[in-house]
Amino acid sequence: MIKRFFRNTKGIIKRELTGYFESPVAYVFMIIFLMLCGFFTFSVSDFYELGQADLRAFFQWHPWMFLFLVPAVAMRLWADERRTGTIELILTLPITLTEAILGKFLAAWMFIGMCLLLTFPLVFTVIYLGDPDLGAIFCSYFGSFMLAGAYLSVGSMTSSLTRNQVISFVLAVVICLFLVLAGWPPVTEILSGWAPIWFVDLVSGFSFIPHFTSMERGLVDLRDIVYYLSLISFMLFVNGVVLLNRRAS
Repeated sequence: MIKRFFRNTKGIIKRELTGYFESPVAYVFMIIFLMLCGFFTFSVSDFYELGQADLRAFFQWHPWMFLFLVPAVAMRLWADERRTGTIELILTLPITLTEAILGKFLAAWMFIGMCLLLTFPLVFTVIYLGDPDLGAIFCSYFGSFMLAGAYLSVGSMTSSLTRNQVISFVLAVVICLFLVLAGWPPVTEILSGWAPIWFVDLVSGFSFIPHFTSMERGLVDLRDIVYYLSLISFMLFVNGVVLLNRRAS
């Protein structure tokens, strides 16, 4: 049973990754992602002017870049299948719905991970310029990867709701923006002006930002990992419920 699960999931992952690189979409996304990373790091954040051999100027923009780029990857996961009618074929294949959802999600997550790996020359840049804390840098990469997975799970869920990719994209951006702003310092400062501390902590606890900034500082807390995995699991569960209802209808 377990062997079959991994075999089927692996097959879905291979199918999805092949689909990415058989079209120019993957390459266009990579180029845009790398160009935005370079622009925000070196132009907007004045990387060289800061005089610090670290990548905080690079990672601080990830929650905002992912806000638009990751939903753009996720919007086709299920919406495109519904538009072309291939979702009916997938749901009748000798695979479970869990295998299909997990396979498509992991393939997209791996693709985003590849994009992050392409930014690795920045690490050699800061090593050349000074003596950076490599542990903090690798923790930041891990946190960025987990953050991308959280965004992606939201996008996968919204993609299952509609056959229109644009609607899926907009819904994912709105939900992710809420989860970003809930813990954004200006928002928490406004809340702390009239709300009790426990309420501010509760709201910010749902946000991506505190969990990401914790890893960005080089601290990998088990609570942050549990948060991301719980959010991903919940969104994929809702994804499955939506598809099950579609199958039943």
